[in-house]
Amino acid sequence: MSKLVAVLFLFGAPALALAEEQATAYEALRVVGTQLGRGALNHVVSITGVEGNPQPEKWKIMLEAPSAGGGVHEVEVADGRIASEGTPSRSIAGSTEGATINTARLNLDSNGAYAVASHTAEKSHTRFSSASYTLRTDERGEPIWIVTLTNKSSRPVGTIYIGANGGAVRRTEGMFAGATMEDVETTGEDRDNASEGGIISATRARIKHAFHRTQEEARGMFERVKHSFTDFINRG
Repeated sequence: MSKLVAVLFLFGAPALALAEEQATAYEALRVVGTQLGRGALNHVVSITGVEGNPQPEKWKIMLEAPSAGGGVHEVEVADGRIASEGTPSRSIAGSTEGATINTARLNLDSNGAYAVASHTAEKSHTRFSSASYTLRTDERGEPIWIVTLTNKSSRPVGTIYIGANGGAVRRTEGMFAGATMEDVETTGEDRDNASEGGIISATRARIKHAFHRTQEEARGMFERVKHSFTDFINRG
């Protein structure tokens, strides 16, 4: 038994430590603020990271830059530093005006978003091996995490939209039949249809129940993992 413990310590522990050392989105933003100045954090349009296990090896941060080509400056953060920066290889659809993230509204780092997303996947019986992240604003200007889960073949198996301010699961794709907040609201018509005992109504009722229950559990998890970006950045 002691030999087995030794093997796990020598080989398993470093691998685990490596996974834990990957930077979160907040840490990547701190690098940007340190190297480009705190003012740069007022111009963040989006943050993306792909194939995280659970966190990605690098983060791409889009900054509003009217004087740059396409109005956007791309910064890539890896290994605790800015690895590259310049004009994005792909143009940004639409205008970035009004699309900057109010970092004072951020209460959920990428590791917290992962915790909420993985719990949601578990409750919908969705298996995955990695997670890709996008933080941007929604149609109301509120920050939102979009976490896409992929399998071992790098195929998407589900996407979860999580409010980065309050931690609510706003929407899912590939899970709970794509139910949204609006889909799961109980109306008078729903109650009438449910009373008829149809198969479709019973299925919808099960989806609504599962989605509501998962949302409630996600709120509880958010309370445990929430992390104010303002507090994070001010602590240096």
